[in-house]
Amino acid sequence: MAKATGFLEKGREVPSRENVETRIEHYREMYKDSEFAPKMTEQASRCMDCGVPFCHSGCPLGNIIPEFNDAVYRQDWAEAWDILKSTNNFPEFTGRICPAPCETACVLGINQPAVTIHNIERFIVERAYKEGWAKPVIPKTRTGKTIAVVGSGPAGLACAAQLNSAGHTVTVFERAEKIGGLVRYGIPDFKLEKWIVQRKVDVMEAEGVIFKTNAHIGVDVPTKELQNKFDVIVLSGGSTVPRDLPAKGREGKGVYAAMEFLSSNSSRVNGMSGLKNHRGEEIDHEIFATDRNVLVIGGGDTGSDCVGTSIRHKAKSVTQIEIMPKPPEERDTNMPWPSYPMVMRTSSSQEEGCNRNWLINTKEFIRDAEGNLKALKIVDVEWVHGEPGTRPQLLEKKETLREIPCELALLAMGFLHPPKEGLLFDLGVELDERGNVKADYGKHQTSVANVYACGDMRRGQSLVVWAITEGRECAVNIDEHLMGFSNLECKFDSNLHAH
Repeated sequence: MAKATGFLEKGREVPSRENVETRIEHYREMYKDSEFAPKMTEQASRCMDCGVPFCHSGCPLGNIIPEFNDAVYRQDWAEAWDILKSTNNFPEFTGRICPAPCETACVLGINQPAVTIHNIERFIVERAYKEGWAKPVIPKTRTGKTIAVVGSGPAGLACAAQLNSAGHTVTVFERAEKIGGLVRYGIPDFKLEKWIVQRKVDVMEAEGVIFKTNAHIGVDVPTKELQNKFDVIVLSGGSTVPRDLPAKGREGKGVYAAMEFLSSNSSRVNGMSGLKNHRGEEIDHEIFATDRNVLVIGGGDTGSDCVGTSIRHKAKSVTQIEIMPKPPEERDTNMPWPSYPMVMRTSSSQEEGCNRNWLINTKEFIRDAEGNLKALKIVDVEWVHGEPGTRPQLLEKKETLREIPCELALLAMGFLHPPKEGLLFDLGVELDERGNVKADYGKHQTSVANVYACGDMRRGQSLVVWAITEGRECAVNIDEHLMGFSNLECKFDSNLHAH
């Protein structure tokens, strides 16, 4: 498996980035891959030939990581591609925007920097496109079964790709102008350029998947039409209702949900129109951070994307605040290997120029006489833990109430659930206690016959690898429902068999 002594001879290296001054002038990807390409073989050699590898257990997709690392080390890129695509429909996405839980589960990561699995994956898929291996695979026969997939994010696309490969006729409905969902509209181009998304959509279309855009089911297209025309409906529209911050002064210009800001920017950069918010309403304005003091409320990936986008808009200043404590620099006893550690991370966007603050709560959005946002009233807080089993209490620190300048506030505090009106109301599907579509994992069947659910719409907001996994799992269950059996593979597990 790779080189037995590779991890002793070589340290971890990753592609370098363009310098900050250059990359903030554009929206292209920032990695210097051409300089790093010759090092891929030695990086793959660091894979340890573990007795019990945990990397593919850390990955929800169950990617067969040691095997494709070995193939890269031997410079058999075609074999590496065959292994990678067997479990992952979209390595061109995950190799760029996944936080790589596989690397945090890497055995080498116990006492050394982990194998750079994330980058190896990206190099494999790009080599496959360059060599012409990532070409359409058209089913030889069709089953006559028809499936409507509502939502074209990673979960819906993965489900569609798998079901199409089984010979079913799949139509994907998307309410926006372009296919891709979150990866098209919500992820900035400096992390994932949109030609990469379109490249994959083109392959799927050549394979026979039918795409219908500007088709908002339950609004533009009657829900009943899908029920009458298709054997199965798949709900994969994501968790798109943002968590709000109902503080005084919240309503009015200058305060936006993060995804509204990011989607507006992606649409402008890529010349797209027809942008809609989580309620399906047209967004008829663009949101700019130019010459504004920007405050991003929320410390996750979405907040980081708002930071990088605001900097490229030439914001006057960018500040990111979070109500939670600052994470530790390294794993602690509450985050043992191989679990995913919630440790301090600095994104490429944050290193471009961002003031980061923790344990701060927003009390009020302050407006001027014309109603324009001019400042935020904030306060320092602390979390006080009580008896075991009780929830910690949030307490404000005395004499820390203050105002900071802010003309644009972006709420990046996560998402609650899918919209309950329209499609879900029309179908009458049962929802869980969080407002997501109720469908047990591993079955994906909703409370309504022939209606399935997958992705964030079912499990709540999560990682792109979980969305793809959900789509693949859902496809297996639908195939079994329609045909009585399924030859579709979902994932590869540590028992070395497909299931």
